[in-house]
Amino acid sequence: MNATSPRGDGSYGTAASAVPASGAAAAAPGRIVLLTTSHRVAPGLLSWPAWQALHGADRVLCADGAHPQLPYLREAGITVEEAAPTARELVDACDGGRTVVVVATGEGEPRLTDGLAGLAGSGRVRMPELELLPASYDLPGARLLDLVQVMDRIRAECPWSSRQTHEGLAKYGIEEAYELVEAIEAGDRDELREELGDVLLQVVFHARIAEEDPDAPFSVDDVAGGIVTKLIHRHPHVFGDETATTPEEVKEHWLRTKAVEKQRTSVTEGIPLGQPGLALAAKLASRVRTAGLDVPLPRGEGIGYELLALAVRAETEGVDPEAALRAAGRAYRDAIRAVESGAE
Repeated sequence: MNATSPRGDGSYGTAASAVPASGAAAAAPGRIVLLTTSHRVAPGLLSWPAWQALHGADRVLCADGAHPQLPYLREAGITVEEAAPTARELVDACDGGRTVVVVATGEGEPRLTDGLAGLAGSGRVRMPELELLPASYDLPGARLLDLVQVMDRIRAECPWSSRQTHEGLAKYGIEEAYELVEAIEAGDRDELREELGDVLLQVVFHARIAEEDPDAPFSVDDVAGGIVTKLIHRHPHVFGDETATTPEEVKEHWLRTKAVEKQRTSVTEGIPLGQPGLALAAKLASRVRTAGLDVPLPRGEGIGYELLALAVRAETEGVDPEAALRAAGRAYRDAIRAVESGAE
């Protein structure tokens, strides 16, 4: 099979024919172009090299009569034959220097490409030039569209997923968030990727449920649009005229714009009281310190007030008390296992 090399236009061009040609036949090896497209890009939006190849081809073939690109190709004046030739038939169709473009199906053309590779490897067939030409490309984040489509189908067809509510899923969001934190602290990259996916699933699942609300529906696009607007507004040093050269200045921008947005009357507003106690205490201390307030710790008896003082001290020293306690807890777990192993 012909070797391929990247071109500047994003397509892949042929380096050389697999079998050296001689005589009159060497003048016209022909050309096969395998045209691939992404279902994540609107049909008809093809690259300029793809349109050039299609308009310059002697024949255009497609095995899938329902291929979403076909109506747009025909509208552009391109004759598309609904055919699924064998590798040998495709090679023969290139005799006389003809160019044949194959519009690949969604699954690609493994039967055809395997057959062409077999012919080229046999050394008995003079192969035409072979070119893989991506006609449309996935942009970063394109697979999120797949996730939305899969979630739509699951919500419609799965007996369990179709009955879920925001309230019923809430506990899973908390669990997945903790598992994500655990993967981060363990430094496990594979686990981190998986847990990020699980957290993302919760977001998409809740957004899909929200579409069905009769009074105030919203979609995943509304969710994404909202966070995009928020990020742009809270980063004037990136998207606006302000400047920030240190993380502290960035945080100041963030807090200032957030205060204007929320119009809060207290630094405690927006702090979820249902979060773990050490994290709650540290968050309150952070708000107090950032606002420059002088707030003495409440005096009281019991372990709760002692833990509060420890959490505030940790935040002042730049230590996450929850993470510190989890690290100590893991050390305690290891000590327990060591004793258990010794007992065995």
